[in-house]
Amino acid sequence: MTTADSFLIAFRTVRSNRLRTGITVTIIAFGIMALIGIITAIGAMNQYLKETFSFMGANGYSLRFKDSKVRFGGPSTATLGKVGQREKKSNLDKPISKEEAELFKSKFTYPATVSISIRTTNNSLECTYGDKKTNPTCLLLGGNENYLNVSGYKLAVGRNFSSLDVSSGRNVCLLGSNVATKLFGDNPERCIDKVIRVGSLQYRVIGLLKPKGTSSFLRQDDAVITTYLNVKRLPIASPSFNIGVMVNNIAEMDAAIGETTSLFRSIRRLEPTEQDNFVIEKSDKFAEIFIGLLGGITGSAAVIGLITLASAAIGLMNIMLVAVSERTKEVGLIKAIGGKRVDVRRQFLFESLIISLLGAFFGIILGILVGNLFSLVLGTGFILPWGWVITGIIICTAVGLGAGIYPAMKASKLNPIVALRYE
Repeated sequence: MTTADSFLIAFRTVRSNRLRTGITVTIIAFGIMALIGIITAIGAMNQYLKETFSFMGANGYSLRFKDSKVRFGGPSTATLGKVGQREKKSNLDKPISKEEAELFKSKFTYPATVSISIRTTNNSLECTYGDKKTNPTCLLLGGNENYLNVSGYKLAVGRNFSSLDVSSGRNVCLLGSNVATKLFGDNPERCIDKVIRVGSLQYRVIGLLKPKGTSSFLRQDDAVITTYLNVKRLPIASPSFNIGVMVNNIAEMDAAIGETTSLFRSIRRLEPTEQDNFVIEKSDKFAEIFIGLLGGITGSAAVIGLITLASAAIGLMNIMLVAVSERTKEVGLIKAIGGKRVDVRRQFLFESLIISLLGAFFGIILGILVGNLFSLVLGTGFILPWGWVITGIIICTAVGLGAGIYPAMKASKLNPIVALRYE
């Protein structure tokens, strides 16, 4: 009996026992679907996080006087970069002054674009125009003429800040898309040259920003951007300026960061033995931190899938043992006409592998479809985790071999005379 004959007999047997095969295939498929589905969903979430939090692009970084922080729902604040740990006391307590930021911009000769910005301590301002008002969720930010480019904002209509706007600090602003929509309805372009009120201050709108995307941590479309000198005069201005740098080529990032560190240390007048009292953060730091938090979910998905597959392996072995008992006469007949032990073993192993790989096939398809529902919801591209697909096939192959080898050995050891007389 050839290998092809053994495979054809095994395939016909699997096809003839549809109910038994269907139940086993379904159990295996659910295990693979749980594994591939969760991994695919996590891939979509990773892509979404990268697109959402890498707001300066892959070739940008920022210079701050201390690490950015994010609140994870509790009273304590965790430092991004050391999740789950309290921020250690260090010399990161000296804010970046306007003079230091401007001196850095004037002396930084590396081929890159430099922006200066400052935030306000009140991130819940209310904007009004006529009888229209927003919820108290608006952010007032200050920047220079390079701030839009470095931060990834784009103008929909209107103009950017001029050098006169920046140097004079006059009350002009650029509106985020959410703010403009709430104040001007379905025609946000009408905001140009209108005077709005941000908190208690009046600003003339000179530009409308394109939508950029909003998350729970970065309400980028709720921003009202004015010049940094304007914000600096306000009592709610942050004590420290931020510096953004965008290099022309991502391959130049490390060299630019080294140049930035050296220059800013000299501006801060730090001795060679002193530690840096500022922090350089790459633009994708937020994405990397939150993606790291999803690592535990990936491990949980693997555990769930493996537990389900272990149960499926036990069920498949029991089914194959039942098949050996039901087809004892068939085994005896195969041996009586010249079949060898290896032929019997091969036939039962093929049956086990066919059932297991059918489960892998349907489970992978369902897992990819279910996981990509997150892609549709989040608006990311189609995700196909090839590595985990191959892993799933390998695992199911191992399950099929492991579950089928004992029944196959048992069937191959049957005495043909005893097997033919079996009732």
